[in-house]
Amino acid sequence: MQWEIAIVTQILEHRHGLQELNVKMQNGSVSKAIHYTDDHCQVTVNDQVLLNTTAVSLKLGTGGYHIVHAVMPRNGEETCEANALSAFEQVQCHSCLFDSKPIDRSRGHIMKLRYTSLQRPVLAVEEPASPYHTMFKHRQSLQGVPVLIGELHSMLPAAVCRLQQLSREFGIACRIVYVMSDGGALPIAFSRHIAELRKLNWLVGTVTYGHAYGGDVEAVNKYTALLAAKHVLQADIVIVTMGPGSVGTGTRLGFSGLETGELMNASIALGGFPWLIPRISFADSRPSHHGISHHTLTVLQDIAATGCRVVLPNLQHEQGAYLRQQAEQALLSHKHELEWRTPVSGSLWEAAIAPYALSILTMGRGLSADPTYFAGIGTAVEAAWDYWLETRN
Repeated sequence: MQWEIAIVTQILEHRHGLQELNVKMQNGSVSKAIHYTDDHCQVTVNDQVLLNTTAVSLKLGTGGYHIVHAVMPRNGEETCEANALSAFEQVQCHSCLFDSKPIDRSRGHIMKLRYTSLQRPVLAVEEPASPYHTMFKHRQSLQGVPVLIGELHSMLPAAVCRLQQLSREFGIACRIVYVMSDGGALPIAFSRHIAELRKLNWLVGTVTYGHAYGGDVEAVNKYTALLAAKHVLQADIVIVTMGPGSVGTGTRLGFSGLETGELMNASIALGGFPWLIPRISFADSRPSHHGISHHTLTVLQDIAATGCRVVLPNLQHEQGAYLRQQAEQALLSHKHELEWRTPVSGSLWEAAIAPYALSILTMGRGLSADPTYFAGIGTAVEAAWDYWLETRN
């Protein structure tokens, strides 16, 4: 691990649970840093901060940020300490809308980031102090709720934009809940997309599970997270992805997106209806991610325990032929029910993302540079939407 003391020169952004900073490094250069305000007080210009610089030194990490580990004492005095109750825990979560009184989240005893110096207690939705404890003591079902499962965090805003467009088109409100795994960034505050989706009120609420933290609802594992999305936040459609920052090793199974297969299995086990968002691109220069990514193919071949309904975009000409050849070589139809769906036009996608203030990028590429990435997202979203319309009460 690598550490460095730097001086805060500018507060670039302050959003829920996080400050984005410019800091002056010891060599005089200026770098970006992230400071989480759930476990530290807010910093001001000229504060000294201890940075974890490891990821940037290795040229890793989403956005190239250093991470503030500690705020150094000011003028020889101890720095202020963040309240024991985090910024996320101080606000009433969406689940409180469905209960007679707000949850006292200070009573939580479930630790996240366990046995590290940053371990923190949260009030897990399942634990005895939660008003939902009794519910989780009994067998629960997802009752057929559609669960959209994506490998990359950028799939989330694209999926929500398309769902909101469909909601406006049909004149039907759809309660969308986001579940964040611990496969990528652990603090939900790191995600700019979550902050923007919250600002637009396009999400009913968020659930973080495992060691991910900061959601409106905290859960111990993927199973209870899915159940909380359905029964606590009353989701019509659930979207599950990891946070920003996925991991890959160039091997068959050594990538964090493998969890999508586990999530498909969990959804089926609980009586939900999983829809895997396929990762598709003809703009990615890496052969293993050309067409249908080997990540998606591996999940469908080896990790998904039972057959599922899998929707793929019916592309034209050479691209369409290439996808069908991949599906055939992977024997996907031997295990899964494949549906080839005509993707919506690029202009319709442009209209879908127009109200959204942030850029939606995959490996730095947007809609115009990588339209098939969005086609893969769109076909899964539209199939899940149609299924929800058919099965809603």
